[in-house]
Formats: sequence, structure tokens, C-alpha cells
Amino acid sequence: MTFSTILSQSTHLILDGATGTELNRRGVDTGLPLWSANALMNERDAGILENIHVDYLRAGADIISTNTFRTHRRALAPSGNADRALELTRRAVDIARAAIASMPADKPRFVAGSISTLEDCYRPDLVPHDDELQSEHSERVHHLIECGVDLILIETINTIREALAIAKLATIPGTHVIVSFVCDREGKILSGESLTAAAGQLLPLGISAIGVNCGPTSYMAKPLAELKAACGEHFPLIAYGNIGCADETVGWINTDAESPDIYCEYASGWPAKIIGGCCGTTPEHISKLAKAFQMAESKPFP
Repeated sequence: MTFSTILSQSTHLILDGATGTELNRRGVDTGLPLWSANALMNERDAGILENIHVDYLRAGADIISTNTFRTHRRALAPSGNADRALELTRRAVDIARAAIASMPADKPRFVAGSISTLEDCYRPDLVPHDDELQSEHSERVHHLIECGVDLILIETINTIREALAIAKLATIPGTHVIVSFVCDREGKILSGESLTAAAGQLLPLGISAIGVNCGPTSYMAKPLAELKAACGEHFPLIAYGNIGCADETVGWINTDAESPDIYCEYASGWPAKIIGGCCGTTPEHISKLAKAFQMAESKPFP
């Protein structure tokens, strides 16, 4: 079945959890400038990456994201690997495909090609000029499509302008596109723009879903409610939060969502069709989600 068919038929789809923090948890160097792309540089770390994908699939994920968050030229350039963008993107997609191939053929599973901002996800002031967005994201989109992903996941985006630039390049016949923004505590995109405005510009392009990610889990309900109102009751939303939040003093503070049970309590109330986990989440978080939704959907109507 195609992704669009499954999306239209399913009550919920489970996205995987974090890749970067899970790589770090399992002993892979995720230091800058390569960050999660370090896992593509040698066989040992590539094996750990595949194991992470497999663990998320075993936990119940229907969709796994490729480790391509930082495999584009601009991100690879500081380490001298700019010309390896396609090679490393292909390796990431192949690893995700191998993970799915290792699973029983009991249900459809999909590979989402991850694309994020060209610069820092938390710095909308650094978004490049339109001509750079066009040329550099065009290469990223074509690399992922050439490597055979099932859909494009445009994630952790901090301005409507960059989201539109990528979505216009990706929404071609046969390609399914999801767009997800990172928001502040008030539910605004980090640029200060509203999600209602974003939906108004993105939905006419024919995207498959829209949503929010990479924010504290307890803050996700507000922006999702705005999107539900803007998009209509039946348009699919996507949501995946962090188990903590950035802190100016210590850098990062874990919240109560560090507990898979508590994360699942938050996520169970989100008006989203595609639900997973972002920074800090683990296969255990995804397992709790998958089991909770499976149980809820198996209950008979009163």
C-alpha cells in the first residue's frame, strides 16, 4: 500500500523517536560539526544506527526517519565532506531500508527522508537568502528521492519562508510531503509567525500532513489545537516532542516527559494522526505510544 492510502485509512500512525540523542546514548560520537552524520562514517557506527532503526520498528513504529538531518553540503562542509552529500544520504537511506527489510512483512512500514533547516534549527535569523534555499534544498530533495525514500519529512523548521521553499521543491507527483515546525512556548513558530499563516500557504501545495516537533512535550497541545482549527477536522497533523527543554544556564533540562509513561499521557491527548518522539525519546517511549493507541483503537464502541 502507498503511504497516502495508509494515511487515509489509519486512525494513527507511529513515527519513530530520536536518532541523535539515541546514537549518543549508545556511544556514537555526535560532536560537531558532523553531529548525527558521524554515524555514517564507519561500519561500527552504521551498525548501531541500523540497530536503533530496528529497535524503533520493533517498538511499533510505522515510519522511521533517515539519518539525513545533516547530510547536506552546507552542514558537511566544515568537516571537509561537502562532496559526500549524496553518498552519505544514500548510506542513511540504505540503512533505514535494511532495518525495514529485517522485519516481518506483517504491515506496511515507511522510510521518511528527513530534511531540516540549512542553518541552526533554533535560529530563524540565520535562514539564508531565497536563492540559496532554492539551490541547496533542491539538491537535498533530489538526493532523497533518488535514494528511494517513501516520503519527505520537512522537520524542525523555524520560518514559513524556508518551509515553503522546501515544500515547493518536494511536492511533485508521486512524492508525499510532511512539514513540521518548531515553536516557542506561546505556540508561535520561532520566527514569530503563526501556524495558521503557515497552514494557509502550505496546504494549497498538496502536502500530506503538517505539525510541530522539537518542543517541550507539555507545550505541544496549544500549537496543535491552532493547526486543527486552521486545517479542519480531517486534515492529518503530526506531532513529536522532546523529553526536555533548552536552558540558558545548564544547556538542557529534562522534564517529566523523560518518563515514557508520562510522555505517552501527553501524546495521547494530541489531535494528531502521526505521533512519535523527538529529542531524548527512546524506543521505550515509542513502545508505550504504540501500545496505548493499539489498545485504544481495539476497544469496542459503547
